[in-house]
Amino acid sequence: MTCTRILTAGLFSITLLLAPATAFAKATTDNRPPMAKKVPHVTKIHGYTLSDDYFWLRDRKDPDVMKYLEAENANTDAVMEPNKALQESLYQEMLGRIKQTDLSVPYRIGEYFYYSRTEEGKQYSIYCRKKGGLAGTEEVLLDLNQLAEGHKFLGVGAYNVSDDARWLAYSLDTTGYRQYTMHVKDLQTGQTLIESIERVGSVEWATDNKTLFYTTEDPVSKRSDNFYRHVVGTSASELIYHEGDELFDVGAGRSLDKKVIFLGSFAKTSTEFRFLLADRPTDALRIVLLRRDEQEYDVDHYGGQFYIRTNQDATNFRVVTAPINDPSEKNWKPFIAHNPAVRVSGLLFFANHLVVVERENGLSYLRVIDMATKASHRIITDEPDYSVALTSNHEFNTTTVRFNYQSMVTPGSVYDYDLNTRKRVLLKQQPVLGGFDPAHYEAKRIWAVAKDGTKVPISLVYKKGVAFDGKAPLLLYGYGSYGVSLSATFSSARLSLLDRGAIFAQAYIRGGGELGEQWRLDGRMMKKMNTFTDFIDCADYLVKNKYTSPDRMIIQGGSAGGLLLGAVSNMRPDLFKAVVSQVPFVDIMNTMLDASLPLTTSEYIEWGNPNEKPAFDYMMQYSPYDNIKKQDYPAMLVWVSLNDSQVPYWEGSKLVARLRDMKTDKNPLLLKANLGAGHGGASGRYDALRETAFTYSFMLWQWGLATPPRT
Repeated sequence: MTCTRILTAGLFSITLLLAPATAFAKATTDNRPPMAKKVPHVTKIHGYTLSDDYFWLRDRKDPDVMKYLEAENANTDAVMEPNKALQESLYQEMLGRIKQTDLSVPYRIGEYFYYSRTEEGKQYSIYCRKKGGLAGTEEVLLDLNQLAEGHKFLGVGAYNVSDDARWLAYSLDTTGYRQYTMHVKDLQTGQTLIESIERVGSVEWATDNKTLFYTTEDPVSKRSDNFYRHVVGTSASELIYHEGDELFDVGAGRSLDKKVIFLGSFAKTSTEFRFLLADRPTDALRIVLLRRDEQEYDVDHYGGQFYIRTNQDATNFRVVTAPINDPSEKNWKPFIAHNPAVRVSGLLFFANHLVVVERENGLSYLRVIDMATKASHRIITDEPDYSVALTSNHEFNTTTVRFNYQSMVTPGSVYDYDLNTRKRVLLKQQPVLGGFDPAHYEAKRIWAVAKDGTKVPISLVYKKGVAFDGKAPLLLYGYGSYGVSLSATFSSARLSLLDRGAIFAQAYIRGGGELGEQWRLDGRMMKKMNTFTDFIDCADYLVKNKYTSPDRMIIQGGSAGGLLLGAVSNMRPDLFKAVVSQVPFVDIMNTMLDASLPLTTSEYIEWGNPNEKPAFDYMMQYSPYDNIKKQDYPAMLVWVSLNDSQVPYWEGSKLVARLRDMKTDKNPLLLKANLGAGHGGASGRYDALRETAFTYSFMLWQWGLATPPRT
């Protein structure tokens, strides 16, 4: 997930070059891990002095940086060499569960059905369409395998076809830095036009089939701050909005009825929307509601008026209607009342129905409202713990909604649901090859009790027959930031752990959004410590109830979940056998004191602004890098990516360097640097699977389970 960075006035930094010139004192030639050189760097603020001997790792131009990362990789490979056969075995197991030549569920836009497919042996998808029906002739729109040639990484950002189905606007990232370049392809001729526009985010078409609207990011901060109008086939674009507030990013969208284009400005606790009619692309943007502190809203169009989802006087949001010509509060009419127990998370309007995404008691629901009668019902779910989400709904004039359903024992399943008859049709359940039988596994939800009495939900899945005697190996996953809601989802790769007797647990701690907006608020800013203590209390609960024991528990998380793992590893290192931290956001103080870093400024209202002393004092309580001390730590595997734009490679690298210098145990401490990827790791599906196999081999090694799965 997204993490970020920061700097302001009142800060004094000094770098003292008093260290050896070599990148590391010892490499792997004597079977000892590399020790990063120390270059003292001092930051003075609020009367405190922060010392950082590894600040130099931020400088990619320093040849010692790459030498150090390569030495860490060599050390990791050497330590993991005895597990090479296990890694290959895991890879083949996981690969054997995947249908390598496969087809996504086609979705309709106008006369065409769009889909993607994969071919055995190829890393990437091929994007296609057929006209009139699935019996039509296939038209390949983008073959990502061809586009990836010559690149170590390929990611797709925008993928948007014009209303007349002639033009495809798409954007590609070839480094992993989430820096996308937009192109326009003529689908009649197959030719790519002159457009090659850098740093593009959102892309939307006007109804004239020639005007594009798109957002771009600032090259330094990576904050999306500009909104442009562009006519296809021309070299120029017109800037029509600049977002000047460093706390806000912009993003564009279009109503499903195709009538309105919206531009949203988003901060962590405030939003603002502008709009123009899609059939009048040369018009100026108009405001919906002016931004206010702590006021969040979003807006959609239906039947000639706006439907506004707002948290004004409604912590978990309510919905009101407003006229387009004057959507101010004086003209609001209630549509969905606030329910403190149910968070209104999103709206999707069809010609005669509205589908409301709700969240209650930690679970997602889809509610259908008949717009003529206002009668409503929830779509029935099959299991007590699951994930349900809208997917690939592109047609307004339809009586069908499409959603994805899954659980920890049910593979991802795409359904079409008739909004009138309430009948649903399973279009596809993701195949799991190799004899997978969900009846052999069990999933459930339990509730731990935090130290302040708060009940925290945990999802569990395991193979039937596992004994709850405290001896089972257990993997505990967590996140707990930005109001992001985790759900109980399926993973065919995870079966390689479950089949070896491991339990997988996922904790829904405060700071996430699983139990509503207040759950999020109770784990951010000056309440952030709740996130970490909740996770520790969940781990303690699992131990006390004999699901596992400290010497059998591994914890995993990534990005802001890496912040979680870093904090709890400092606070309770005795509670965990091992830690798997992926692209971890751990260097909190240095990052949040440097506004020149990408994505930093918008996070002042997620973690706090450490240039303000109260926030500094609070953040220093948990900043993982700053709280490393001389004590025993669990075994650790830390993943970083050289081209990561969200959490720079140096955060996890510095964490490892300082831990190696200070920890008092002899447990493995491994840094794995992906030198050709970004925040999400490898982009190719086979490469990503090998990364998972590597990570799982580390876990199984630490559990003492580096043997074939039981039958």
